Amino acid sequence: MKPILEVQHLTKEFKIGAKQERYLSLRDALTSPFRKKTDEGPSNTFRALDDVNFRVMPGESIGIIGRNGAGKSTLLKILSKITPPSSGKIVCRGRVASLLEVGTGFHPELSGRENVYMNGSILGMRKFEINKHFDSIVDFSGVEKFLDTPLKRYSSGMQLRLAFAVAAFLEPEILVIDEVLAVGDAEFQKKCLNKMKDVSMNEGRTVLFVSHDMNAIKSLSKRAILLDGGKVAKDDTVGEVIPLYLSKVKLTNSWDRAASSEQPHFTNVSISIKNEQPNLKLQVTFTVKADAKMNKAFVAFNISSNTGTMIGQAIPNLEPFIDTSFSEQTFTTEIEITGFVPGTYLLGAWIGPHYSETYDWQKDIVGFTIVESPQAGRVFPHAVEQGNIVPFSKMINN
Repeated sequence: MKPILEVQHLTKEFKIGAKQERYLSLRDALTSPFRKKTDEGPSNTFRALDDVNFRVMPGESIGIIGRNGAGKSTLLKILSKITPPSSGKIVCRGRVASLLEVGTGFHPELSGRENVYMNGSILGMRKFEINKHFDSIVDFSGVEKFLDTPLKRYSSGMQLRLAFAVAAFLEPEILVIDEVLAVGDAEFQKKCLNKMKDVSMNEGRTVLFVSHDMNAIKSLSKRAILLDGGKVAKDDTVGEVIPLYLSKVKLTNSWDRAASSEQPHFTNVSISIKNEQPNLKLQVTFTVKADAKMNKAFVAFNISSNTGTMIGQAIPNLEPFIDTSFSEQTFTTEIEITGFVPGTYLLGAWIGPHYSETYDWQKDIVGFTIVESPQAGRVFPHAVEQGNIVPFSKMINN
């Protein structure tokens, strides 16, 4: 059996420098060979992908993982023919459907119904195919009540559900999905993962899935590809690749970024550990920036083990975030840690208007290591679904 997808020596370079590359008009393109060259300032290239090689067999479900900037999204955009490679070759023996960004191929002024037909056509579906699956698409998306409402009145989660539903029923041989499921609620994420499992295992289609959620990768895939610096660092079973990826995560007790968004988002998260026997306390300080008034917002933190398993989730007192308006504020809270064995743990931060929607979700951004068990002889709890992180005892508005 031939591979459904072959990636051979794939390389993608981007120009960086003092002057940004611009698109040329037809007149510019025709006359550029005759124009005098001018000094455009220093420039060099950034290699987002560097001699990437792998093969995918029909029906395989493969997780693609790596740190931010490793080249994951660039790879998917090339596979989806959104951008061309600088060199290398892709042999594709099937139709590709991609879901890379929420709202791509959607028009805000059109209704949900009209966008199903338009987006389906953009993805390569014929009208009779859309008619055939229309009821299933609507049922899966859960937006039937708002089907004739303009898309601009949909929340980002509703747009995601509709976009994923169209892509899922496209009946492609290859389904390419970037980490867009972070926008949806937990129930819909589970629904999407089950659909991707069904597509791969029961319908024999191929799935390429990029995610920072190791639980999702383990649930969906048996094989994973780790990208590091644009190169394939490892291509093996999930059990071999995920620990290697987590071992490469540079532990830091502080994370920050310069971000611009009208929605509330994190600009800094830092942690410190207080050793107060018999338990440990993890102090989390985080800064939230909001350029628009928040009527209500929820904040949560989750902690994962170095194998990618969710250990627990803590939710702070919501009072400081209700009926408030500010440009940027810093908060401090504490998580009481019980029953942890020595090891490395990663913390993620989430904020949203309610539990089914997301403003910002930053996964595994800071980490810490426990070198001595806080409770000697305590067995590591296997029933992690019961949780072993005490809810926030206090939250201080600085």
